[in-house]
This record gives sequence, C-alpha cells and structure tokens, in this order.
Amino acid sequence: MQVALDDYAWAAGVATELVNTTTEVWRGDDHLPDLAALVAFADLHGGRSGDAPGALPDLARRGRPADLHAVHALRTTVRGLIDHPDRRHLIAGATTLTSPARGATLINDPAHEDRARWAVPLRDGATVADALSLICGIGILGVVHTLGEERFRPCAAPTCRGAFIDTTRPGRRRYCMPGLCGNRVNVANHRARRTGQVP
Repeated sequence: MQVALDDYAWAAGVATELVNTTTEVWRGDDHLPDLAALVAFADLHGGRSGDAPGALPDLARRGRPADLHAVHALRTTVRGLIDHPDRRHLIAGATTLTSPARGATLINDPAHEDRARWAVPLRDGATVADALSLICGIGILGVVHTLGEERFRPCAAPTCRGAFIDTTRPGRRRYCMPGLCGNRVNVANHRARRTGQVP
C-alpha cells in the first residue's frame, strides 16, 4: 500500500472520519467497537491515492484485536493533534505518524498516462493501524503545508464534541459532519424561530 503525497485532502478526510468514531462524539457509542466495524471503515475509505483497490480493506480483514487497539490509540493521537493545532506540534506529531513508511517514490498517475506522482509506500509487514497512521500523517502534513494550521478545528455545533480538518477551498467549514451536525443546528434554529426564541 502507498499514499500519494498530493492526495492530502483525501488523507485528511480519513483522519477526520477516524477521530469522529469515538464515544465522546457519538454520546457513548463507539463507531469502531470491533474488527468488523474496522473492516467497514476501511471498505468505506480504502482504494484511493493511486493505490491498488482494496489494499486498506485487505489489511483490515487480516487485523487482529491488537490491531483494533492500535487503531483506537491512533485516533486518540490524531485527535490530540487536531485539538492543539500549533504548527510545530502538528509537524512533529504527523512526522511520527508517517514512521511506518518505507520512503518516497514515484508512481504512475492514473489520471495522466505519461505522468508520475510522489507517493510513500508502507514497509513490508505493515498492519491496518500502520496504514491508517501513514494516511493520517500525510493528511496532516499536507494540510499544514498547503492550507495552514488554522484548518484544524473543533465542531461548531454546540452539542458536538467532534473535530475536523478543513480541506475545503474557501476554508469555511464549521461542522465535523456537515450532514449531521449542520442539520441539527439548522433544525434547532428553525424550531427556535418558529417559537419566537432565536438562539
């Protein structure tokens, strides 16, 4: 498995989705409670970045309970980086996350036949936790370098404890899960307006 360096927006999205699987975000429900959930997460987010389709899901399917615990520890580490977006802290933490990498290389660009892209492959024998660590590290480093550390934010919904990395072009994203948190805020505002109690 390898992660293309220019696909940092996808990688940052995976990091966001990973940190928002915790019980603190879902009010007591862990969205990665077991290996089956980890496989489902990998199926949803795998097969990008110029990699062979299914590489991340294949690693998840070979996962053991220790790998699930490592992924839980990883999401705590990534959340700590998002919650403290100091540039040096982000770079140091994300660099550590990329330690399962074997080095940089060029890969064929699937969108352009005669072009290549920089990518970072995993070392031999890597686990699903190693793969997710590399993805999160590349995502964080890419966003810090390209967009800046102000793109690491807590969710603006008053009842949400989620966090996210904003890779949108205008940089105005407010919610960790716009379809869920944004809709909750809109519904609450609508109800308040109907009763004459604007929040």
